[in-house]
Amino acid sequence: MPENHSSIRTTERPTASPGEPRRSSFVIGLVTAVATAVFVFWSGWPAQNDGEANAAGSSSGDVQVATSVCDAHALRAAKEEDPHLEIEIPAEFERQWPSASACQSAVDAWDPEAEGPMQPIPFSHKHHAGEFEIECLYCHSGTDKSQAAGVPSVEVCMGCHLQFPAEYDQIEGIRILKQHWEEKKPIEWVQIHRLPEHVQFRHNRHIQAGVECQNCHGPVEEIDKLYLVEDSHIGYLVPVAKLEMGWCINCHRQNNQQASQDCLKCHY
Repeated sequence: MPENHSSIRTTERPTASPGEPRRSSFVIGLVTAVATAVFVFWSGWPAQNDGEANAAGSSSGDVQVATSVCDAHALRAAKEEDPHLEIEIPAEFERQWPSASACQSAVDAWDPEAEGPMQPIPFSHKHHAGEFEIECLYCHSGTDKSQAAGVPSVEVCMGCHLQFPAEYDQIEGIRILKQHWEEKKPIEWVQIHRLPEHVQFRHNRHIQAGVECQNCHGPVEEIDKLYLVEDSHIGYLVPVAKLEMGWCINCHRQNNQQASQDCLKCHY
């Protein structure tokens, strides 16, 4: 019996056109390229070295603009470290005063991370006694004649700072000082070197004997933010720290054979 070809249905895949495989490859390649570009953009790969990164950053047009004379000093110093850094110093901040060292010492004297208490004014002993070699007795006047150390008055401070250019007012500590002067208020310094109430220490006797201030107060000419400089030795077979009785007695024994070790010389 003859087959009925009309009743037989065959399923055949359509024949692809000659250009279709190329189109599929192009789409796959495009997707791959886009994915790779996204990965590189977000991951930062391959990484640049520091010099290339700095050069790229400076060439992007980012310019650091000074906002004060102190800021101008800092930007110049930064540019010396990195010549690629782009800076701009406005004309009003292109000045010599306040000096770069004055700006930096004010920052260091108010560094909360540095050892020592925060003072009401960022006064730097390193800047005044070190850089400008101001004698201790000029500010702490009368200490060579009085039992107690003389704390400089606002008038003593202003005796110098009234002579300085107005540009120094950019330093916050100078503004605070002048505010105390205008309001006739004393500066409430935080005491660092303090002996017990039952101990009497005569500054005048020690200064007249030639004892350097640094013996007890440390190398203040090297310190911005003043603090109790640590020092200790073995006395009576036990360690004693600075300003403790054993430390003072050891100084009397080693540095001045004429110094008394009588208890009543120091204790009431």
